[in-house]
Amino acid sequence: MKLLKSATLILCMTVSGCSFNDKQETAEAPKLPEPVAAKVDAAWLDAYETKLRAALEDSKFEVERRDDTLIVTAPADATFNPDRPGMLLPITLGPISRVAKLVEDDLEAAVLVVGHADSTGGDEANRVLSRERAGAVAAIFRLSGLKRDRLVIKGLGSDMPRAENDTAEGRAKNRRVEMVLTAQAVLPALAAQYAQPVPATQVVAAKTEE
Repeated sequence: MKLLKSATLILCMTVSGCSFNDKQETAEAPKLPEPVAAKVDAAWLDAYETKLRAALEDSKFEVERRDDTLIVTAPADATFNPDRPGMLLPITLGPISRVAKLVEDDLEAAVLVVGHADSTGGDEANRVLSRERAGAVAAIFRLSGLKRDRLVIKGLGSDMPRAENDTAEGRAKNRRVEMVLTAQAVLPALAAQYAQPVPATQVVAAKTEE
């Protein structure tokens, strides 16, 4: 319950724009979504990370803990059929199903599924492909019983690379689907961060600094 209470408070502050100053001017220009500042219970994250790593052992999926989220990254080249880019390979169904089951069993948890592409091809084609791949992964979560209020799908094309696109290795890293696990109460605010395209140079620079 600590997770739910903390997440609910942060959601109010992040999404609704709660203010302690009733006299504050309200006619301000629209602002881009602020990063989710949720302080999710560390014990919850610890327990989930352990379960995720066990569920994905011997798979090609990566598990990363970033702020108050856990991110499972599925590299596209090892996850999707090369002849039918939006179709999951049979070998990936087991690992994704195990992740989906973990989320479905925890009523306080939710997942944001985000598809990414490299910069090859046109922007619109990349967005369609990345959305299609994210949808294929999300379908496993739906089959596991996850409802729409705990599942959001995004296809960002090449807007958020994690490596340079000028090498084959970099492009391979950028072709991916991320399953971002967090608290249900902060899911709308988390999803809002992916609503605006992020300049590729900004993302790559941030990765270089880490």
